[in-house]
Amino acid sequence: MPITNQIVFQNRKGYPLLVSGVPPDAFSETGQLWGSPLYDWKAMEKDGFSWWIRRIRRAQNIYDEFRIDHFRGLAGFWAVPSEAKVAMVGQWKAGPGKSFFDAISRAVGKTNIIAEDLGVITEDVIQLRKSIGAPGMAVLQFGFGSDAANPHLPHNHERNQVVYTGTHDNDTIRGWWDVLPQEEKSNVLKYLSITEDGISWAMIKVALSSVAQTAIMPMQDILRLGSSARMNIPATQFGNWGWRMPSSVSFDSLETEALQLRDMLSMYGRL
Repeated sequence: MPITNQIVFQNRKGYPLLVSGVPPDAFSETGQLWGSPLYDWKAMEKDGFSWWIRRIRRAQNIYDEFRIDHFRGLAGFWAVPSEAKVAMVGQWKAGPGKSFFDAISRAVGKTNIIAEDLGVITEDVIQLRKSIGAPGMAVLQFGFGSDAANPHLPHNHERNQVVYTGTHDNDTIRGWWDVLPQEEKSNVLKYLSITEDGISWAMIKVALSSVAQTAIMPMQDILRLGSSARMNIPATQFGNWGWRMPSSVSFDSLETEALQLRDMLSMYGRL
């Protein structure tokens, strides 16, 4: 018998007991309160994680590789009482850990998973990701606000990693640059040895030159667009996911960008 939603989520008569979020972070001083119900991992483990197995199997049928967002929640997750108004009143709870991936492996074999290991990353998250051989993530926009040990700086990247200029949660490179504090701007210009006029493509070049096995850059950065083209603002509910390629932009009009991108891909062995 298929697992039901009553078992999938922690709930009482269809209402969540705890909801998702994260503690205070760079995006919000009170944390992010997402409000979605949390999985009942103990019930799912008793069922052999069948709901997840079906989901992973379906993903494999569609994609060569796929990302598990909020990967850290499989090691430990932030649980907030459903009646709370802010996420900072939550607490950490243990996720299913390695037993989850062991069950997936037995059921569907090898999976090509990217682990979104951003946010509050503790040693248990790192060890879980390494135990399944999944690449983690680096985001260039996060690299310049601290010191040389920052894991998002290119010289600290790893081969088994995916590097982004920015993710769906970040501003575009142009938008990010326009509001960046001057000290951080100076760090970027010094690190990249550039002038600020070409910041979008300079960051693209850095991503492609990284040792990370995969480099991803949003089309907004290729087009050098500003904040009006931002995809999503975390901890907000409205006005997101509305950006589309402008109808005025055709592939013919992108010939210069396409040739520039191809040259970079060839230079760094990514063709």
